[in-house]
Amino acid sequence: MEIAPGVSGQITTTYPAAMYMLRNTPEKFAKDPVHWAALRSGQVPADSPALPLLQRRPNALWMDGPAHARLRQSITDSLSRVDTHALATSVTRVADTLIDAVAPLGHADLVTDFGDLLPTLVLIDLFGGTPELSRHIVVALRTLFEAGPDAVQANHDLEAACRHLVHLKRRAPDQDVTSWLLAHSARLTDDEMVQQLVLIFGAASQPSTMLITTALVLMLDDDRFAGTVYDGVLPVGDALDDVLWEDSPVANYCPLYPRHPTTYENVPLHPGIPVLVSFAAANTDPHLAAYADRRAGNAAHLAFSAGVHGCPAPDLARIICETAVERVLDRLPDLTLAHSRHELPRRPGWFLSGWASVPVTFPPSPTLAATSPGAR
Repeated sequence: MEIAPGVSGQITTTYPAAMYMLRNTPEKFAKDPVHWAALRSGQVPADSPALPLLQRRPNALWMDGPAHARLRQSITDSLSRVDTHALATSVTRVADTLIDAVAPLGHADLVTDFGDLLPTLVLIDLFGGTPELSRHIVVALRTLFEAGPDAVQANHDLEAACRHLVHLKRRAPDQDVTSWLLAHSARLTDDEMVQQLVLIFGAASQPSTMLITTALVLMLDDDRFAGTVYDGVLPVGDALDDVLWEDSPVANYCPLYPRHPTTYENVPLHPGIPVLVSFAAANTDPHLAAYADRRAGNAAHLAFSAGVHGCPAPDLARIICETAVERVLDRLPDLTLAHSRHELPRRPGWFLSGWASVPVTFPPSPTLAATSPGAR
């Protein structure tokens, strides 16, 4: 496959192939891009839009063995301290602020006005950042994952914003995830802190955007989810499960490098050549079709990856996305798509999967401030 102009590799196409690679990391397949032959020999263009998403970084995603275990432990320990009730409250507050901005208008775009913003704003709240930082990070992450000509600059902008947050929390630690990471026994350096934040923001923000907006489209336009209580409408959690199986927000990623020449299902795999995992292909593998009616509550999908590099906090992601979707539907109960689902544009790039724009209409409604007791 061609990952980007001048950058090639291989990609999995089945559920068993994806599981084989993920379960055999790092024994048979390394994560560290130091094994990438084309990168070592200078064959990857310095301005390649794929490079910021595939290059080596001192964070948990790109390490193997003890180095990976040390960095991952700092993340899992810090995220385990998040109060889930406070997180749901934070999501509701952020969602209400975003909804208030469009509620009186009667129209909005669920991507640009809501989904693109909410996950990063919630994360900035959790990590003790500022509104100004959140604006820089939102723009940088979206540009980075689109893997277009501005991806390299977006990577610089994202790292600069994360470094600013690290310096801020070294000076004034608080009860937030950044401060907990800094105080962790792993004793992370500033460079490691920056890259840990890049990893967490990248893994939790844009994929959550895709999950939220795609689930909302299902709730509005799919007969299984849209309707009234008398139609047997399925809950939001089931819509999220459907998206995670059928339209994985992270479609293709997790590059791995064979440690030795090998074959899988008669396909040669060579050291030095990256093999990307297609979570989209794995989850929609035709061999899994027999289980299609039993996917609600079924976490066997690979949307959160698997193995030693699997998502360290899928429960937190579910809280953010489910609370966000429910808040939109509660606040704007007569929400409808402005166009047919089949007319909606898809997100550019192939690392992520989701909608680029979801225009909606609804009866104009007052903001929460206007309807609160004592409002004039």
